[in-house]
Amino acid sequence: MTRLKDKVNDFLAHGPIAVAGVSRQGTEPANMIYQKFKDNGFKVYQTNPKTNEVGGDPCYPDLKSIPEPVGSVMICTTPAAADEIVRECAQIGVHHVWMHRSFGEGSVSDEAVRYCKDHGISVIAGSCPMMFVDADFAHRCMKWMLGVMGKLPK
Repeated sequence: MTRLKDKVNDFLAHGPIAVAGVSRQGTEPANMIYQKFKDNGFKVYQTNPKTNEVGGDPCYPDLKSIPEPVGSVMICTTPAAADEIVRECAQIGVHHVWMHRSFGEGSVSDEAVRYCKDHGISVIAGSCPMMFVDADFAHRCMKWMLGVMGKLPK
């Protein structure tokens, strides 16, 4: 667990953070993660190529459009989209990526994970930041359960 905790702390320390995959409906994990980061004082941006605003905050079509360099990217998309996003991360110099997953497939792509490792990008392949940033009871339970099942990333 220490290695994961160190990766999480490193990810959070290299902001601003971009959250890729927010939804206009506002009910997707990306939206909740974006709000959790924002509520906890992190400088955070959101991306979705189909809108320029979500929840009253600006939304950017891609990472390159964010008005300042980001240090970390939280991916909450399909695995196929994660493949494209990590390539963009390498192009713009992002060195910290987290692919969301609680139960099920989530955003993790084996190809994207390999790409990150091959290009010097620190990657967390799975789990949810809401288990680590001001975790509520449900996310603390989820973290415990995934840990017992051996399903937390290393």
